[in-house]
Amino acid sequence: MKQAFRVLQIAFTYIGTVVGAGFATGQEILQFFTQYGKWATLTIGLSTILFVWLGTKMMLIAHDTGSRSYEDLNKHLFGYKAGRWITWITLLILIGVNSVMLAGAGSVFVEHLGLHYQTGLLVTLVGTYLLLGRGIRAIMQMNSIVVPMMLLLSLLMITSTLHQPGASRFITLTTDKSLIQVWLSPLLYTSFNLVLAQAVLVPLGNQIQSRNMLKWGGVLGGFGVGFMLLAAHFAMSAQMPGITQFEIPMGSIAFQLGWIVQSVYVSLIFMEIFSTFVADIYGMTLQVRQNIRVHPRVIMLVIMLLCYSLSQFGFSSLLSILYPIFGCLALFWAFKLIMDRWGSFRGTKEKY
Repeated sequence: MKQAFRVLQIAFTYIGTVVGAGFATGQEILQFFTQYGKWATLTIGLSTILFVWLGTKMMLIAHDTGSRSYEDLNKHLFGYKAGRWITWITLLILIGVNSVMLAGAGSVFVEHLGLHYQTGLLVTLVGTYLLLGRGIRAIMQMNSIVVPMMLLLSLLMITSTLHQPGASRFITLTTDKSLIQVWLSPLLYTSFNLVLAQAVLVPLGNQIQSRNMLKWGGVLGGFGVGFMLLAAHFAMSAQMPGITQFEIPMGSIAFQLGWIVQSVYVSLIFMEIFSTFVADIYGMTLQVRQNIRVHPRVIMLVIMLLCYSLSQFGFSSLLSILYPIFGCLALFWAFKLIMDRWGSFRGTKEKY
């Protein structure tokens, strides 16, 4: 029973790491999947397979090689010198994307709470600073609460959408995009998210003693991400093309389900943004700490200040510009992970 609970914690941490600002609000899913109409269901299936395979493989490699941070993983994948360069590029990507995450928190406060944009940013930053001292345990505990609620709300959105006139639109929606764009999109999306997830999944893989738990946690987590992708795509397809005008499209869908569901969903969006932001700042701090002998709190504050500065550009504008660029860079990283022979489902002994 204890092992099963631990597996679920790993799965929820995996899901919670991927379900950040762009995912939880619907912007990522809209831009990488739903805009491609009927093809999106198939491309989500491809992404799900990649999340199951590569997310699990990443944690197993971290476990087997004793990687403390994503820098150690990159040195394993690319060699010492190239790995260090890739690590610093990854750090820049993480800072940029967490700026998007922070901007998402500001958008939640503006659009759904009627509060100032800066209030959302400051609440997130202060909360992150207070929680970070507890490390990976706090991250796992947060996701063990938030992710099950997100999964339940995904089910609710599916059942609600089934009764709408546009329920079958996910099958009939057309797109003027080329097939190259259609099939490149899930590869970009998955690669990009796995690059970000390594900040959390590598320390997690290193700290969990049982290889078997990591394997099943990764499998469940990957399928969980796929289920939530499909649920959000199904709900948003029924509202196309009007849904594209919202900064937080999933929030507008929740609004149609009543103020109670809306309030819960908006709270969960913020909590997912917050938990992912906390996890990524934790991972970046671990990596920088390996190279610069400065107190972790100082490193943490500098990284958060950089994210705060970039977040002033707004949410959807950052998402549409940064994500495709970072996704292209991430494809090369994902290819190296695919080709790596370590972390297979067979092999090495448990770390007891």
